[in-house]
Amino acid sequence: MKSINRTKSHTVRAAAALSLFAAALPFQASAQEPAAPPPAPAAAPPPAPQEAGAAAAVEQLSRRVAELEQQQRALEERLAAERRAAAEKEAGAGQKQEAKDKGGGVKVTAAPGKGFTVRAADDSFSSTIRARVQIRETLTHTAEDDTNEINIKTVRLTTSGHVVSPDLKYNVQLAFGGNDFEKDSASPVFDAFVEYTGIRDLNVRVGQFLTPFNRARTLREVSLQQTERPIAVRELNLDRDVGLMFSSPDLFGLGGKLSYNLFVGGGEGRNRFGGQKHGPLAVARLAVHPFGAFDDDQDGDLKREAKPRLAVGVTGAYNHQTNRQNSTFGTTLSLGAADYLHGAADLVFKYAGFSLSAEAVVRHAERDSFEGEIDGAPARQWTRSGYGYFVQSGFLLTERVEVAARWDQIFAERGTDPKLVELVDTQGKQVGGGLNYYLNGYALKLQGDYFYIFGNDASEGRHVGRLQLDATF
Repeated sequence: MKSINRTKSHTVRAAAALSLFAAALPFQASAQEPAAPPPAPAAAPPPAPQEAGAAAAVEQLSRRVAELEQQQRALEERLAAERRAAAEKEAGAGQKQEAKDKGGGVKVTAAPGKGFTVRAADDSFSSTIRARVQIRETLTHTAEDDTNEINIKTVRLTTSGHVVSPDLKYNVQLAFGGNDFEKDSASPVFDAFVEYTGIRDLNVRVGQFLTPFNRARTLREVSLQQTERPIAVRELNLDRDVGLMFSSPDLFGLGGKLSYNLFVGGGEGRNRFGGQKHGPLAVARLAVHPFGAFDDDQDGDLKREAKPRLAVGVTGAYNHQTNRQNSTFGTTLSLGAADYLHGAADLVFKYAGFSLSAEAVVRHAERDSFEGEIDGAPARQWTRSGYGYFVQSGFLLTERVEVAARWDQIFAERGTDPKLVELVDTQGKQVGGGLNYYLNGYALKLQGDYFYIFGNDASEGRHVGRLQLDATF
């Protein structure tokens, strides 16, 4: 503003000087002399040197005044534009804050099978809520009897998302099905963890979740090709535990060709209460994807992979002084605790709708049994040691229809729990197949399968047929 005022002052003074200079010119006539008759036309004489110089000065001064006035107008226009821009910015900030205060800074989305998602406008928070249910009909035929069972196998409620940063994630999964609860624990908590994924080679997760032992157990349940997991997996897995895990899905940045998991937990399984002298559980897993990363956290190949995909993994685990009969789950032993060694090797192959998976699992307890007294009476409690494997394949006939088949078998170590020996002798071998119809991918599917389950005597087996609706909302 000071520069504008100085410009205006210079303009006024220049105009005044011009007027005085023009009034003082010698060719101006006196107002007191009488008017002379008009002279006869004649050629104008050339201007005197003083008159020519004065005219040139007046013209130069006029041009300068015009330039100054033009600069003044440009400066005023620029200042006005800056004031308008500042006012618009302030008004926009106010409107944005007002919209945020009214909830305009939150985006809500929903999709079939993906639940409801609430996300902050600045991506500092998100939360997705999903529900899932399994409705199953089971028919069993044996030489002695036929049975029918229809039930709600499981009901799950999951919330997941991130907080503060997209790299700081959380997941909580609750289970409400009758078979989801352990005998000595009524807690519905399946998963409850916080995870930071901001460092490529060192993701960190803490809480309760599936231990990273064998692939066939950590696969998403909604993606299973059969209604039940293989018997070797159900008997010999490590299930869930509370602990800390370090991992990377793309170790060294090789395009997902190498991944690892390191886990240290309590070793007592899901959500155990009360002081324990036992533990810890340590798990180390390494997986190789020689053709690059792909989604190996599902059984089938609904994506119809355009290139062959392969994943091979090996895992070792050690559970120190656990009092659970199956290492991290099963009956709680009151007469002692044992060390367990675990090992697993697995393979997944997918290409053009075809899928193949295979796995071998082993569990060995350093003691077979404990002897003592329970309620004043002699008692003996057993650990469970065994090994097993399975081979499974599937093929996508159409975009919605898939066929699958599986063979699995378990073995019991000598001297281990007699109940495990009996299970192996009567149900240790299972062969069967099924048909899946995908209404909305894995989120909504109808499954039917048949298995023949037998042991040492193949003629004394049982036939089991299942029909299941698996729906995620």
